[in-house]
Amino acid sequence: MKTTFDTRLSLPHAATAADASNTNAPARPHAMTRRLALLLALPLALQLSTPAIAGPGHDHADEAPAAGDGPRRLADGSVFLPKPTQRMMGLRTIVAAEADLPQAVELAATVMLDPNAGGRVQPTQGGRLEAGPRGLPGVGQAVAKGEVLAHVVASAAALERAGQQAQLAEARSALALAEKRLARLQELADTVPRRDLETAASERDGLAARASSLAAGLSARETLVAPVAGVIASAAAVSGQVVAAGETLFEIVDPARMQVEALAFDAALAADIGSATLVPPRAAAPGGNAALPLNFIGAGRILREQALPLVFRAEGSGLAAYAIGQPVKVVVQTRSTRRGVAVPSTALSRNAANQTMVWVKQAPERFEPRVVAVAPLDGARSAVLSGLAAGERVVSEGAALVGQVR
Repeated sequence: MKTTFDTRLSLPHAATAADASNTNAPARPHAMTRRLALLLALPLALQLSTPAIAGPGHDHADEAPAAGDGPRRLADGSVFLPKPTQRMMGLRTIVAAEADLPQAVELAATVMLDPNAGGRVQPTQGGRLEAGPRGLPGVGQAVAKGEVLAHVVASAAALERAGQQAQLAEARSALALAEKRLARLQELADTVPRRDLETAASERDGLAARASSLAAGLSARETLVAPVAGVIASAAAVSGQVVAAGETLFEIVDPARMQVEALAFDAALAADIGSATLVPPRAAAPGGNAALPLNFIGAGRILREQALPLVFRAEGSGLAAYAIGQPVKVVVQTRSTRRGVAVPSTALSRNAANQTMVWVKQAPERFEPRVVAVAPLDGARSAVLSGLAAGERVVSEGAALVGQVR
């Protein structure tokens, strides 16, 4: 007996009833089960293939995906920095204030020796060098004024030395004859005029002095002493060295009393100097060498390398950290003024186009780069002439770190 199955969706129970009424029907494959699962999955597939359309106000196609809360550079060139990152980078800001600032000029300068607090040790004759009581002084050794540093034993050619020895022998022979003649006259003092005795005594004394001078010339030794108290800045002396007259063997300086010489190509600048500051080297660590105020001593009246030399002096021992001949920079402030904003030199940085810029804080966690025109002000600050408005908050510390955010 054959059983007829109704394949319509509305009668799946009919097939089930037929199967139940015919217990003797042979087992069939699971075709019915597979067909039923396919028919049930078809509506779900149709639903997934239909595009979903969002309602008004819920379209986010134009928004970029979130980039997280880490520091990053935005599309307009500004930088997003979370507050924890700002504290970790040590950022500090100041409020820009416009004021009348003195015009300043940056000059190239050199640390030089103060002629009243330093000196050179040079022999006046050639000879062989010998150490003093404490030995030959080395660089950095402190010496006192008048301290014996070395000796120079005079040396001469063989022929010249032989002539000096002959003169010494002749002088000693004449001295011996003069002493004998004076002795005979003294024995006849009662019969010899007094002027003869005095003449013989004077001749004896002159010959003795001549013999002594010739003997001292053969074994002459010049003593080299320190002309001032200070520190040995340079030493070019070795025991046994043969030196020439006028050769510099030692240079002595007082670290607390040195001068700075700057070259100004504008001769009128000397009459308009208000103040001056020594700019520390860029390599100085924060908290190390600071800007050092200088006192203007005077200007020369002869051009050197087409520039007028200006001499400055620092109060106290401010120049003790510098060396003689070290190149430095001096910022000279004139009495003329101009409008600008004073910012620390650490607030300035360079962009990719090598333009001077500062970072302005536009929001609590957003910093905007701003190209500015600057001029020197003093050793620690610069004057912003344009590009920055009063009241804006400028990054004063950590500007270089902000520029490294990518």
